[in-house]
Amino acid sequence: MVAALLPDIWLFAAATAVTYIADWYLHQRGSYLINRLGKVRAGLSIRFLLRQLMVILLLARLDLAEEPLFYAAVACFLVFYGLQAPHGALTTLIKLRRTLPIVTRNVDLHAVRIPDAPPRSLLYRSSEKMLHLDLPAVVGVLVAAGTGEDYLGYIGAGVTLLLALGYNALLVPYLRRSRRAPSAPAVLKALDTWLGEYQPTVVLYFSGSNESAYQGNMWLDTMAAVEGRPLIVMRERNLVAQLADTSVPVVCVPAGTHLMNMNLSTVRVCLYPANVGKNIHMLRVPTMKHVFIGHGDSDKLASVNPYSKVYDEVWTAGRAGRDRYALADVGVRDEDIVEVGRPQLAPIESWTGTTRNPIPTVLYAPTWEGWDDNPGNTSLLLAGENIVRRLLTADSPVRVIYKPHPFTGIRSAKAKAVDARIKALVAKAAQDRAAESRWAQEASAAAAGQRAAKAELVRIESRLAELAKPGRAGGDESEESRVALADPARQAEIAALRTEWNDAYWRSFGWWEHKTVTGAQPKLYDCFNQSDAMVSDISSVVSDFIASGKPYAVTDSAELGADEFKRQNTAVRAAVILSNGAQEIDQLLSAVADPAADPLAEARHELKTYLLGPDEPTSMEQFDAAVRALAAKAEARNAGVAQRVGEQLPEPLPDPEAASSGAGDGSAEIIAEVEVAVDPDTPSPDAEIGADPSVIR
Repeated sequence: MVAALLPDIWLFAAATAVTYIADWYLHQRGSYLINRLGKVRAGLSIRFLLRQLMVILLLARLDLAEEPLFYAAVACFLVFYGLQAPHGALTTLIKLRRTLPIVTRNVDLHAVRIPDAPPRSLLYRSSEKMLHLDLPAVVGVLVAAGTGEDYLGYIGAGVTLLLALGYNALLVPYLRRSRRAPSAPAVLKALDTWLGEYQPTVVLYFSGSNESAYQGNMWLDTMAAVEGRPLIVMRERNLVAQLADTSVPVVCVPAGTHLMNMNLSTVRVCLYPANVGKNIHMLRVPTMKHVFIGHGDSDKLASVNPYSKVYDEVWTAGRAGRDRYALADVGVRDEDIVEVGRPQLAPIESWTGTTRNPIPTVLYAPTWEGWDDNPGNTSLLLAGENIVRRLLTADSPVRVIYKPHPFTGIRSAKAKAVDARIKALVAKAAQDRAAESRWAQEASAAAAGQRAAKAELVRIESRLAELAKPGRAGGDESEESRVALADPARQAEIAALRTEWNDAYWRSFGWWEHKTVTGAQPKLYDCFNQSDAMVSDISSVVSDFIASGKPYAVTDSAELGADEFKRQNTAVRAAVILSNGAQEIDQLLSAVADPAADPLAEARHELKTYLLGPDEPTSMEQFDAAVRALAAKAEARNAGVAQRVGEQLPEPLPDPEAASSGAGDGSAEIIAEVEVAVDPDTPSPDAEIGADPSVIR
């Protein structure tokens, strides 16, 4: 605006270029600022409109307000904005008509025809692309104003309008019936047909926030191995993309009415990994038994949520979970609790008593800050930096792996800041260690192997990307629902590649290098297997790590004192208890360095059985047995209800014609008895307002 008011056309051109580049960059980065600008009425369309108004202002200040170029520019921008409306309508209609009422994976919807999606380039960030078509007009007008060659401005304006018209024209064919997705009733009917053919018996029902995908992902392998015909039912579209690869059929049903009308008559057991409001839409189905399985075993209050009363059964890993509910006294009956172990823990390797590498690796895996400010929620805020510093400066060198919880920092800015500082500490320590002569020699010797591992990672990731989504690139979720069918060969290749990836990842850097691990890969259990000890908080991470038998430490962030901390939290009874200063970290390192100096080894073994159940039968066998037993209860309940309903069915109503003729079926006597039962002398509300008693009778 300043450049326009001066007026300085070349300064204006430079400033305009900066605004275009800044807008493009912020959108590419998915910047939070873009969202904030929209909230204060400075959204994308307004920003482009303001830029074009500045062009008009510049022309006026250059004394071109009476020139044809000025009117051409005004007319161009008005027509261009007029073309935004049909463009927005077209893109919105296409997206709406391409949206199925469900999203599926490994479900055969051949009964309905789902056409290919429009090219992604047409619909992805379409508004931004349309608005950027003003660039030829803006450039043409500025060049014309600077050179006096008005025809350049006319050419630019014409190009902008032709491109805008062309964009609209490209969208129109995708409104044809042949390009639309099938109607919601047709799709839902096809789903019910498939359900009738597949006849699922056990369902994993999952709903949650954007960050909660891990809660469902941890049960995918178990569902793939469970007896019967498993099905995964989800509620949020955005979580489908975050679901890890699985061979189990997946149906995402966002609308509660659609879910409640699904044909789930063959399902006998429904499993819930989270206590969320949308569970009610499935809990209302009486023909199946409902089970809370949770997404981890810990001493957190979430593990004894009173909401759990709504389920027929609550499945815990071991005896500890049962005792936890008894102590909490939240209404979950002991007879409704079943101990099934933790099938997910099968990949965790048991401790051999010796360190994996020449120096021990210690994993720091704190949980997140929680929804309140309880200091016992996480060690990150009060102790995190102390823990990491003491590990990094230990007398005998150790390697530190830092893996924060996925939720870290989503509620607390302080937790987010501490997380960033710890990452910086780990990165700085890794850099300093690389400069030391001993580690430099190790790095030199391992350089060739690390390069090979990194090249292997690139190859594996490229192949995994090819296998990630079946079908052609650029398909939308409707097209993916059509093509995402179970392919045993593809599933086997993905599983093998993920194993290779994990092996190559840990070989791609030195066993002495400090590391921060975030994201879905490598998995937490892979970090367990690479570590010789762990520091964590009260969470399911501790219970899971106990399966390894390795030494571990837990931070008493709320400063309850070691005895009280152990009394309140079962999982820490075999742990080294850390204060917020983390002075006790040497006890953990001593136990790792010398198993003979590990006084808690036997306690860890006993606690493992108490928390996670016996090793035999396996957790998967216990889980399957629990599914079978509960399915049998569901069958017995359904049979009993059917029998009772059959016994209580009323006699068929008499034929009205026979009743009026007094046929010998007793109907006349029934009518007579009813007439006698009504005392004509008894007043009624209707009689008080002049109703005829005979009519009432």
